[in-house]
Amino acid sequence: MVINMNENKTNINWYPGHMAKTKRLITENINLIDVVYEVIDARMPLSSKIKDIDLYIKDKKKILIMTKVDLCDINETNKWIKYYKNIGYNVITLDLQKSTNLSNLINMTNKLMEQDTKKRIDRGMTKRKTRVLVVGIPNVGKSTLINRLVGKKVVNVGNTPGITKNLNWIRVNNDIELLDTPGILWPKLDDETVALNLASLTAIKEEILPLDKVVIYILNILEKYYNNILKDRYGIDKIDNEDIENSLQIIGKKRGCLVKGGIVDFDKVYSVVINDIKNGIIKGITFDRYEGDIK
Repeated sequence: MVINMNENKTNINWYPGHMAKTKRLITENINLIDVVYEVIDARMPLSSKIKDIDLYIKDKKKILIMTKVDLCDINETNKWIKYYKNIGYNVITLDLQKSTNLSNLINMTNKLMEQDTKKRIDRGMTKRKTRVLVVGIPNVGKSTLINRLVGKKVVNVGNTPGITKNLNWIRVNNDIELLDTPGILWPKLDDETVALNLASLTAIKEEILPLDKVVIYILNILEKYYNNILKDRYGIDKIDNEDIENSLQIIGKKRGCLVKGGIVDFDKVYSVVINDIKNGIIKGITFDRYEGDIK
């Protein structure tokens, strides 16, 4: 049983036009596709998974790729890996900074296509390239993954959502070609925990949720699960939610978020915390918690 993350409701409508267009184009091109790479962030293996993806990719063969594994709490993320494998997913983790496991991904893709390839050959047809659709929410590392697979920069990369805008076919090697897609979300973020996870890990633009609310959420996650990080990085071991200003004052002085007269600039505090997450300075964290039995 998976943790219920629907207790807190919100009503955030953030659905840029290119996302609706992308889903339509996926639907129009899905019959060309052999395998789907769904890319998710290992720090939020539930929140970063596209809720309605099966409506668009139908019954295609799928590989669930967890990126940013170098930044996650691997003990917690491993629970999600086991969960997804138990419900039938092919799962692979990738450290895109070191390009680890890329050959395993290629091998897994080829193995999924073995029977199809054999059928073609048995019918006297030539082997053709495997056509792979790459999908995921914004800023989970799709572009970095593609560049690593190709071995050079063929798509733009950034740590903010919305870099890729169009569908593009990209040749990996003689056996595989990819259809790259812009990051997509679902039309309404109606679960506050999911929305805050997405905002905390920069999958949605910072202005979508109040920055102070996102930062306080991050600090509370650190207090609850990663108190050593909170203490070492921000000089505090407990967040006073009744007097949050006091906690922010301590953090601001620890991280040098000061203006003239030694006054703490709260906007600088917010920026420091967000950038610590965005730039991977804070590592070993997983926001989605699995509370089921691992079999």
